[in-house]
Amino acid sequence: MQEAPRSAERVTAAPAGRTVAVVLNARAGALLGRDDAASSLRDALAEAGLTARFVPDDDGDLAARCAQAIAMAPDMVMVAGGDGTIACAAQALAGTGVPLAILPAGTMNLLATDLGIGAGAWHDAVRLAAEGVPRDIDVAEVNGHVFLCASMLGLPARLGRHRESVRDGAPVLTRWLRLARAGLRGLRTHRARDVVLQIGTAPPSRAVSVTVTANALDDHTGRAFGRARLDGGELGLYVIDRIGMRDLPRLLLGVLRGTWRRDRTVREQIVRALTVRARGRSVRVMNDGEVLLLTPPLEYRIRPGALRVIAPAANEGRASG
Repeated sequence: MQEAPRSAERVTAAPAGRTVAVVLNARAGALLGRDDAASSLRDALAEAGLTARFVPDDDGDLAARCAQAIAMAPDMVMVAGGDGTIACAAQALAGTGVPLAILPAGTMNLLATDLGIGAGAWHDAVRLAAEGVPRDIDVAEVNGHVFLCASMLGLPARLGRHRESVRDGAPVLTRWLRLARAGLRGLRTHRARDVVLQIGTAPPSRAVSVTVTANALDDHTGRAFGRARLDGGELGLYVIDRIGMRDLPRLLLGVLRGTWRRDRTVREQIVRALTVRARGRSVRVMNDGEVLLLTPPLEYRIRPGALRVIAPAANEGRASG
């Protein structure tokens, strides 16, 4: 994140009296070491004609703070963080009609990118809060836990334990090499724990790796996990039945190039609901980059138009397809 707007970058003032409840995730990559984040953002929002009401960092965990933000009855809730932080806010905001303003400050910022919200500059997020328009997008759930981008089981979820090692200031290639080494180690030590997929009345099928997305991925975005539509009311399902040591480097390269969905090990399907059964008392699931332990069976579903977000007016078609 960068400095607040300068006088040369004046933001059009919002209608008088609009309030913004602000939740900052101090652990988000762009906020680390920024002790002045709250005061700088307060000044930027005031310049845009918005009154900021910050939820203190020490008022419970992130979920509790998001709930407290809603209790303030603001015109919108602004949340600063990555995809996991935004999903946590969506858990509280979905179905309330209270708009969510996103200040992307994480590693990937997948949802913000899909919405056309640029990362890295405060003045962009503030301008969007002042001038953007509300869009209703879909919310996906697994056993009641919200995700807005992707939920992963199998090897991707195992790799989620190593995500902190790729969030430092090392060059991108170095971080990807670390992840590749972790993946190879995971394959060597991973014991097959096939999951069983059940979709409607179709016969059950087994898989070793499953990725479920809120709406289907789209090659036209040119990104590995990009989506052109966020309100299609569907889940994208990407399954790997078997994976070997020789497959992983090719798959990781496909992720870098945005072509992994076309790999011969991946099969794709569009569904509206999905049940996943697995061995053991719990299953490691990675929702929008955050690792959870959930009790099977896992019930996936989509909630059409459940979350209202503030999006750029020029990108109306991005959210509505």
